[in-house]
Amino acid sequence: MSNPKVKLLPFADISDYVKGFDIVSTQWGVDGIVYVLLINQIPERERGIFVQSQLNQSYTYKVLIVTDQTIKEIVIWGQTFNYHYVQPLHDHLLLVGARCANYGDEHYDLNAKVCDLEGKPIREFLLGDGIQSVQVTEKGTIWTSYFDEGIFGNYGWSDPIGSSGLLAWDEYGNKLYENSAADIADCYALNVVNEKQVWFYFYTDFELGCISGGTSETNVTLMNPNISGSSGFSTDGYHFLFDAGYGKHGTFVLKKMEKPGKFSKGQKIDLLNEEDQPFKQARQDFRQHRLLLSEGNLLYQVTMEEITSVLD
Repeated sequence: MSNPKVKLLPFADISDYVKGFDIVSTQWGVDGIVYVLLINQIPERERGIFVQSQLNQSYTYKVLIVTDQTIKEIVIWGQTFNYHYVQPLHDHLLLVGARCANYGDEHYDLNAKVCDLEGKPIREFLLGDGIQSVQVTEKGTIWTSYFDEGIFGNYGWSDPIGSSGLLAWDEYGNKLYENSAADIADCYALNVVNEKQVWFYFYTDFELGCISGGTSETNVTLMNPNISGSSGFSTDGYHFLFDAGYGKHGTFVLKKMEKPGKFSKGQKIDLLNEEDQPFKQARQDFRQHRLLLSEGNLLYQVTMEEITSVLD
């Protein structure tokens, strides 16, 4: 029996905005709008391996704010830091670099920058090295998850800021929450649904965590979805669409939470492009009940409702 198939049509083509630039990342905002970060040239890695934080020349970034009707372009000139993520932060933009170095004597990179919608910098602050994901809530809470180097230390950090694997900050970089419930060696995936519901998935136990109650009155529940190495998931609270994990990235499995903490075996789902072909090395971003795919200069989206409708 073949897997259920969902055909996706592109909702936006950003080709006219990409000329002379490279796509760094494509992300959902909490507003359900897509934010695309571009740079005029991808910085070379140090010794071909290490991602730079501070850059030895200035670069130009662009942020595209994309709906199915409009594309707004914001140019941010003369930047000498290596940014990887962009999120809406109230009426501003938050740029975050995955890496930041600690040079000792209280001297370190500030890897978060807030800009206005004209591209003018407003403030900078520190969010720690080794950031895997950044998602911002409607009220401006910044959630950051960390991969192994940000947890165990590198780039000069002997006492890493991200050692807990998952943190929340206010819009000025003041810490609001630090994970103490899960033993995270690498936070593979994050899905911030709203102020009071945050999901995360982590290594080494491949457990799924749910933080409820907000940053001040948190309750953390851990459960086993029986999937190894997933890079992301979307959820409506009952259905969970997972990246299928190790050796299967870019394919998807739908699971149901049949009882609290108890998941169904799962159903493989085939997502196809407008030519009825599987996506190849598409960028993925999961947020709330939505999945964003970007392949080439085309953007695609699918909701949990659209996924589950093929099973009815």
